[in-house]
Amino acid sequence: MSALTAAQRVAVARHPKRPNLSDYLNALFTDFFPQRGDRLCGEDAAILGGVALFHGRPVTVIGTQKGKNLEENLACNFGMPSPEGYRKALRLMKQAEKFRRPILTFIDTPGAYPGLEAEARGQGEAIARNLMEMSTLTVPVIALITGEGNSGGALALGVANRVLMLENAVYAVLSPEGFASILWKDAARHAEACELMKLTAPDLLSMGVIDEIILEPEGGAHLAPSILFQQVDQALSRHLAQLDRERGAALASGRFQKFRRMGLEKEHP
Repeated sequence: MSALTAAQRVAVARHPKRPNLSDYLNALFTDFFPQRGDRLCGEDAAILGGVALFHGRPVTVIGTQKGKNLEENLACNFGMPSPEGYRKALRLMKQAEKFRRPILTFIDTPGAYPGLEAEARGQGEAIARNLMEMSTLTVPVIALITGEGNSGGALALGVANRVLMLENAVYAVLSPEGFASILWKDAARHAEACELMKLTAPDLLSMGVIDEIILEPEGGAHLAPSILFQQVDQALSRHLAQLDRERGAALASGRFQKFRRMGLEKEHP
């Protein structure tokens, strides 16, 4: 595993050429059929989801979507979903539950969109409902953090039986800049905040927040994406095979207890 600092990993996680959701869809799945709209208010391009085949098996794939250039980033709101996106994701999850399809989520977002219009349309409620509903799903759920995983905007797709994370991805309650602004009133101290926040994959694995680190090519996933896709494919296949051995009620109970245990202090002998 590379010996990058936390701040360096944040920089790699944000690299503009890092593989995005469309790249994973093209590399890992076939026959992807996207579905749009939340059946309430509208469509949100920041979350892409639909039905696909993974090694011939029907699965539901949902993820936050960033663009490859300015035009695509604007269309996807730079990967910051609105409530319509989270409601669309929940609609697809309930559909997967009905038809007994595993759910695979891909997370790469600076956070949910914090704008006034998003709050007016129920941003907080949409995220909270996803957390609640995901905890009760009786199909396998695997989440993969591929870049940034910040705040409730990431957690709304992250209540999973298995939470996997790329080596140079980050996962935290908010961005390092936001953390530094709140704690020290100085966003320029974001590199210092990166170390304090324990947001890297090794930190989170040691705390039991994630279940596995998927190694990246030296220098980052964007330098050899085909190698990364092979690693991700193997990890998803392995974890799906393990979860297939559990019954529906056990999947829901295990997922619920997994998140209830987070943050508890280990008992000392």
